[in-house]
Amino acid sequence: MQQVLLGKSKLRVSRMGYGCWRLAGSEGQPPPADAEAVGIRAVLAAVDAGYTLFDLADIYGGGRCEEIFGSALRQRPGLRNQIVVASKCGIRKGGAPGTGSPYRYDSSGDYIVESVEGSLRRLGIETLDLLMIHRPDYLMNPGEVAGAFARLRDAGKVREFGVSNFRPTQWRMLQRACPFPLVVNQIEISLRRLDALEDGTLDDLMAEGVIPMAWSPLARGALVDAGGAELDSPDVARRAALGDCLGDIARARGVSRAAVALGWLLQHPAGIIPVIGSVRPERIQDAITADSLPLSREEWYRLIAAARGARLP
Repeated sequence: MQQVLLGKSKLRVSRMGYGCWRLAGSEGQPPPADAEAVGIRAVLAAVDAGYTLFDLADIYGGGRCEEIFGSALRQRPGLRNQIVVASKCGIRKGGAPGTGSPYRYDSSGDYIVESVEGSLRRLGIETLDLLMIHRPDYLMNPGEVAGAFARLRDAGKVREFGVSNFRPTQWRMLQRACPFPLVVNQIEISLRRLDALEDGTLDDLMAEGVIPMAWSPLARGALVDAGGAELDSPDVARRAALGDCLGDIARARGVSRAAVALGWLLQHPAGIIPVIGSVRPERIQDAITADSLPLSREEWYRLIAAARGARLP
């Protein structure tokens, strides 16, 4: 897989990232008995396929995903020095620290530092290569966040910093308070979620040299399988047309629908890094086909027209 620089940092990463949010099983469901074995197998399959950017968060699996990833690192001596480990913090689940505490966002300086120390402990490593604020906190004090980032960098606990799900104005506000560049903004973008193309997010990131990381680039798997248009969806016809368009291009190119959907993201000049989330080794391997699948401009626009459900204005 191709390697690229992560924004204005010195971190060199694979053209696509591997997302670890399913390593402990599906969200909201009890973890299966073999979750750790499945998760370790998925991580090592991603390594063997050429992924070098691994995306985690302290809330994934209630911290269990970071523990499983740490187990995978211990199974493969020397692996830590070959990959880039990213994690996120800033979401607090209900009931913590007290029973009356609501689900909320928390980007207070002390909590950021506490969260990183917890992630490092679960991962069994000394330094995160990249830390992102998971969601924009309505009570975020940019100076306080920047101060926490500086403390973590000076202590050797985090190398680079970024954000996730930030609007351009929110990203710019925090960047102005930080003495060093924010290198990524992880956003939801796919052929099912086009907002970032229309609301200025991609334009702003591209102008500032910030890398967009795309979470759910396959719309939670809805773009992978034929017949993925939900019959009870109010826009079932548009989703079916998008599925047909993906299928037509995939058949013509001799690749999977997933490869086409990921190739559509990779074609954008902003340098989008899709973050793949499957734990199935065959899908982890198949996804890298997109790295060598340059779509024509005509194919790219056929897909966006199908995704919009209408011709461009």
